[in-house]
Amino acid sequence: MRSPAFPPRRPSHIVRYVFPIALLLCIIYYLSSDSDRLSVPTAPILNMHPAPASHDAHDAHDAPDANPAGHVPIEEHPPSPPMGNQLGGASHLEEASGAEKDKGKEGQIPIGKLMDESSKSEGGLGNAPGDSGKTTKEKPNDSKGQSKPQQGGSSYDSSSDKYEDDYTAAQATKESASDAADSHPIDELIRLAESNFKEVLAKESTTLAQAADAYRKRRGRHPPPGFDQWFQFAQENDAIVVEDFFDRIYHDLNPFWGLDPKVIRKEAWDFEMTINIRNHNASAQSDWFWTQIWLKMIKTIEHLLPDMDIALNAMDEPRLVVPWEDVASYMKKAERTRQLVPTREVVSEFQDLPSPDESPKKPATRKKDWEDTKPFWAITRRGCAPDSPARRLPIVQSYDKTPAFSPEWAMPHQYQGYVSNFSLSTEFCHQPDLQALEGIFIHPLTTSSTQVLFPLFGGSKLATNNEILLPAPMYWNEEERFTGGDDHGPKWEDKISPLIWRGVATGGRNEESNWRGFQRHRFVAMSNGTQVALAEAEVEPPTNFELPSATYDLMASKENRLGEWISQWADVGFTEYMCDPDYKPEPEEGTCPYVEEHFELTDGVSLADQFTYKYLPDIDGNSFSGRYLGFLRSTGVPIKSTLWHEWHDSRLIAWKHFVPMDNRFGDFYGIMEYFLGYGKVKPAHDAAAKQIAMDGKAWAERVLRKEDMQIYVLRLLLEYARVSDDRREKMGWVGDLKS
Repeated sequence: MRSPAFPPRRPSHIVRYVFPIALLLCIIYYLSSDSDRLSVPTAPILNMHPAPASHDAHDAHDAPDANPAGHVPIEEHPPSPPMGNQLGGASHLEEASGAEKDKGKEGQIPIGKLMDESSKSEGGLGNAPGDSGKTTKEKPNDSKGQSKPQQGGSSYDSSSDKYEDDYTAAQATKESASDAADSHPIDELIRLAESNFKEVLAKESTTLAQAADAYRKRRGRHPPPGFDQWFQFAQENDAIVVEDFFDRIYHDLNPFWGLDPKVIRKEAWDFEMTINIRNHNASAQSDWFWTQIWLKMIKTIEHLLPDMDIALNAMDEPRLVVPWEDVASYMKKAERTRQLVPTREVVSEFQDLPSPDESPKKPATRKKDWEDTKPFWAITRRGCAPDSPARRLPIVQSYDKTPAFSPEWAMPHQYQGYVSNFSLSTEFCHQPDLQALEGIFIHPLTTSSTQVLFPLFGGSKLATNNEILLPAPMYWNEEERFTGGDDHGPKWEDKISPLIWRGVATGGRNEESNWRGFQRHRFVAMSNGTQVALAEAEVEPPTNFELPSATYDLMASKENRLGEWISQWADVGFTEYMCDPDYKPEPEEGTCPYVEEHFELTDGVSLADQFTYKYLPDIDGNSFSGRYLGFLRSTGVPIKSTLWHEWHDSRLIAWKHFVPMDNRFGDFYGIMEYFLGYGKVKPAHDAAAKQIAMDGKAWAERVLRKEDMQIYVLRLLLEYARVSDDRREKMGWVGDLKS
């Protein structure tokens, strides 16, 4: 074999030995010096969306879904910040790089990143579906994801209140932040509430042009005819006008843009209880006391209203639960109607209606098929998305044992065990365990529901109901038993005791086989120091509550003195048993054999006397609590737990104007330890509590007045008249665009 003419030359020694060694050393040095940059973060990050529950689950203890709310919220166009009634749940996490950069205590993302309002758009107050293309995608630190509190300035600052001291919520956070080890989750929630409140205060519209511009940006339509008169009325009544305050109206009315206006008018006219408005005169045939109170309210603004018929729900319980799939269809149709019509084409006058005595011939009123299905959960959950836990998981069949508490379902609306998104906490599609923890789901006093969407007005509703909300009659009527009269309580420093709750054992129809799940029964039991002490000592297991989780790190629990500690500050009790009327043998008046061994009746306390206490828990009854407005106006701190939605929700901010509490009440003891402290081990936050009480009182007196109810109802009914009009898609007010 011949050798090649030009054999290959061997590499030099430098190339063969020195270069590889140098390269290896560089690689080793690079890996060593930059290991922190290349490593994957291992610190725990608070995950508000645990792994999805199995579709084969047989009970409500499965882990929550990654999409806990189980629905696509209705969004107005363009997407805009949610209201100020919540601080936002941690619906999304930052990417790893951002999370690592912003890690705070124990490696968690700071609360500022978690307080995301993406689950709550202006139209997403309930569980009604919307345009899936509009689900919020912002990162938690996006300003669009933050709740926007309400109007402000020095005049609404607590410094102007006669009970003012030098303490502010911001100072509280600053003080607690000085030592990260002593920081409490509630410190962060209060700080965020203060920040969110200031953001909403900055959004006030002070001119008609500003108000119209804010309307178009948030709603994607022109304001309704009469908008100029509405704004003038608001100004004459010294109202704070922030477009966010009216989000509830559009959540309630949006689906009706997908319903034929002729159907809306006919079925409103044809209902059993109505208020009729013709030629600026409101009247009603019914003498039902709720109807008459609502009529009085509407008559104060009748001179500004067009013709319409208003169907009213006279029951405590809401009656409309339209299936999620049907609402989704209505919302798709409604979305197609949203546009800014050219100014020259806008119709600015409402149509006149025939006399209420004249029956519209067409269309025929649809049959409602009123249902009385039990449990009510079977009805209410059809308003949830098909893939939501409420729809997927089985219905509880028995309520005669200690209820099962599954706090993991609360994670999407909590931050370190405390409510961070109040609005989300009032929804239940992601909380299937609540079906056995709320009287309304177990056995309401009355049930009469329909799947048919028609315009029915009421005072409150659950997240999946489709009523159109008015201010509740007791708010307008201002009965002393709901408001406490003119006495709103003494100065904070002069209050006589920490906490009080009195009430009747309502919540629905409690029976021997189901009372353990009723919310008021649960709250009264867990506020009884004797019962808690027996459970703590393992002498007698809890009948209808559970001892606190280690999450809250309660000193009283660690020392086995929880019951003793509760007895020092809680004054809680039933004034009536509301015993099952069908119980046999019929018990004597004031007795109830199946609960007497667990509860003793106590004397009633007037609301005015309750205002002499610092902390005022507010627990749902058969529906919403009519005392809430009175609590807000008082000098005490409302501790609010509810599933019910009301007209004013978008005007209040949790941790700024009231203290939110989860509907399982698992955070109750932690809330009280934060404010009261525990000996010398856990500091009290009395000044922070006072600030919430004073801020809530001042704000309620500014935005929850009867004048504010008038302004809300006037705006609502102008929108309702438009959506009921055959020419609705071209109707609007464009006076500002013509000048």
